[in-house]
Amino acid sequence: MEVDELFGEKAFQHYCAEFIKHSQQIGDGWEWKTSKDGSDGYMCKAHFQIRTGTVESHPSASADVQTNLPAEDTFELPPDDFEVVQTEAASEVIKYEYHVLYSCSYQVPVLYFRASFLDGRPLTVKDVWERVHECYKTQLLQGPWDTITQQEHPILGQPFFVLHPCKTNEFMIPVLKNSQKINRKVNYITSWLSIVGPVLGLNLPLSYANVISQDE
Repeated sequence: MEVDELFGEKAFQHYCAEFIKHSQQIGDGWEWKTSKDGSDGYMCKAHFQIRTGTVESHPSASADVQTNLPAEDTFELPPDDFEVVQTEAASEVIKYEYHVLYSCSYQVPVLYFRASFLDGRPLTVKDVWERVHECYKTQLLQGPWDTITQQEHPILGQPFFVLHPCKTNEFMIPVLKNSQKINRKVNYITSWLSIVGPVLGLNLPLSYANVISQDE
């Protein structure tokens, strides 16, 4: 992708398709959802995070569920065949739902998300901010309530939190310029999500970095 090119919706869908293809290969859980009228779509993933404690899984559960997880570790729950997960000395288990949409206004991808405890109670903006990793808080302290806000999901019409995209070009242009300088093709979505995801506890497996985007 050329640095001076506009990041259009077709390019967004192209990079998402490549991203999801690799996700399916490694079982990372990302999928594409389309609006009822078929005019729009978004990439999404459900994710469970344990803040502290130990997790023990039933033998029939997926091997992806790990035991003896350290603080702030995360794990995936299979949608259908999961039976029992027992938590011991765990302070909290939170379900995150991440949605990646295209912003026509900013012409960049936007990360929408919502989070809730296992009993269904949703997290407030304050709860979400308190769970942002300390190493990222310094960068967000100048305007945390402007950076992470609650808005209506453009497609679902439901309340979601959103990581505001106003500074996306600011940190993505250097990434694209560097890749262009060394003549290396990158997947915009992979590069972008690897930067913004960790702020909200979403970390990409390293194998995504090895997937080179192909021109349309």
